[in-house]
Order: sequence, then structure tokens, then C-alpha cells
Amino acid sequence: MKQYYLFLVFIFFNSCQYIDKQIPSEKELLQKELKSINWKEVDEYPSVVDCEKIEDKKQRQQCFFEVLTQLIQEKLSVDTLSVLYPELDTIEVKVTVFPNATMQFEPQFPKDSVAYDTIKIDSILKARLVDFPKINPAIKRGIPVKTQFILPVILKVE
Repeated sequence: MKQYYLFLVFIFFNSCQYIDKQIPSEKELLQKELKSINWKEVDEYPSVVDCEKIEDKKQRQQCFFEVLTQLIQEKLSVDTLSVLYPELDTIEVKVTVFPNATMQFEPQFPKDSVAYDTIKIDSILKARLVDFPKINPAIKRGIPVKTQFILPVILKVE
């Protein structure tokens, strides 16, 4: 029986070491989690209804880019851009999709571009690129986030 009590006392004093372990602070855990997140990548890319049924992440992204590029090309094909600037066959458009599902379009020109009236082209884009179908914003850890990407838009198809 003495051995049993000695064993219990030994276990009791040794178990106190396990209770004294330091618990990481909330800030340390938050910093560790923030460092582990890849902020350059989203969990789900923006999408349109037509692309929702695609399961593969890369294929869904490609579908979204193709649909959006086609919509932009259709909206700009009826415009005067090709008449005003016949040498302009492709324009790069920076597309921003906001968490509230709104979009913003900005034409991207080379820094040394003086051949184009950038203000006029920008105003034409803003006037024509409206009334898009519902866009679902990108998702990062269950939260809608802002995304930006540049799409090459072909103005002349020959």
C-alpha cells in the first residue's frame, strides 16, 4: 500500500509540469496565422453564372476570363475606337472586381504613348462598359475580396 501512495505522490508532482506549460498568446497565434496565408492568391476567382458549374479552379478562372473578354469585345465592337484609331487593334484593360460585385475598367497604355488620346479612349470605355451580367467577386477564406487583372481585348478581328 505504501508503494501505491508513493506512486500517486510521484504522479501528482510530475503532472504539475504539464499544467504549467505556456499557452501562446492570442497575438502570437494571429501573427503565425497571418504569415501562413498566401495573400497573392484567392481561394475562388471571380465568376459569372455560366462558369459556376465548372468544378476545377483553373478552368473556372479561364472560363471567367474568356466570357469577360468576349463581353468587352462585343461592347467595344460597335464603337468608334476602330474608326478613330485604325492602328489600334488590341487594348489592355485593367479590370477591378470589388467585393460588392461592382467592376471598374481602366485602359492600360504604354508609358511613352502619345499616339492615342488616352482621355478619349478612357471615356469611351467608361461609357460602353456598363450593364454586365452579375459577377460574383473573388473569395478568400470565405470573405469576398477585391481582385485586379489585365485582359488583352482585341478590337479588330480579321
